[in-house]
Amino acid sequence: MNQPLAGYAPAPVTARMENHGNHMAKIAMQTGNDLLARVGSMVAYEGFVQYEPNPPAVRQIAKDWLTGEGAPLMKCSGDGLLYLADYGANVVVINLNGDGISVNATNLLAFDAHLTWGVERVKGLAKFAGQGLWNTKISGQGWVALTSRGKPIVVDCGGGDDETYVDPDALVAWSPNLKVKGKRSFRAQSLIGRGSGEAYQMAFSGQGIVVVQPSEDSTDRLRVRG
Repeated sequence: MNQPLAGYAPAPVTARMENHGNHMAKIAMQTGNDLLARVGSMVAYEGFVQYEPNPPAVRQIAKDWLTGEGAPLMKCSGDGLLYLADYGANVVVINLNGDGISVNATNLLAFDAHLTWGVERVKGLAKFAGQGLWNTKISGQGWVALTSRGKPIVVDCGGGDDETYVDPDALVAWSPNLKVKGKRSFRAQSLIGRGSGEAYQMAFSGQGIVVVQPSEDSTDRLRVRG
């Protein structure tokens, strides 16, 4: 291999799912261990991998998923190495190991098909966000890949009385056992004549984590949805 390019070669496989750099997920595919991934996220693969867009199992589980709230999924099956990415976004790979996570639909890249999952509305936010916010709750023994617009931060809510506040456009994922509520405030721009003024945040409390991306630009989400 050309020496300047040698440093970009894939590392030996050490796990079912892992990062190749900051912006790509590498999945070791095996027959019988299928993957659900965002349609259009495949950038390369080795071996024999097949794709089925919007399979019946996904249509059944996500039948209440409102149009525009998430991205269609495809089932990936076969043997080989699969590489996934999403427009150069950072990729975060998580081994749930029996735990659960609630993921903003637009930040979900891929997850093991055998995991328990469902689409649900985040309670208590409809009056702040119009139609409310939908998320994908995933749990069990297996792997999940998330995307973030930039390097994310993981905030430990600590389980105390204090609440953690997040702009919904910067929210990636959170522990499903956390309590969530909305809070109104005023954007600073409203004080200098810019912006619409009133805004809202999501308040989290309890024992668990919140994953936040360094982007509050909702146009990223709209672009991905399209």
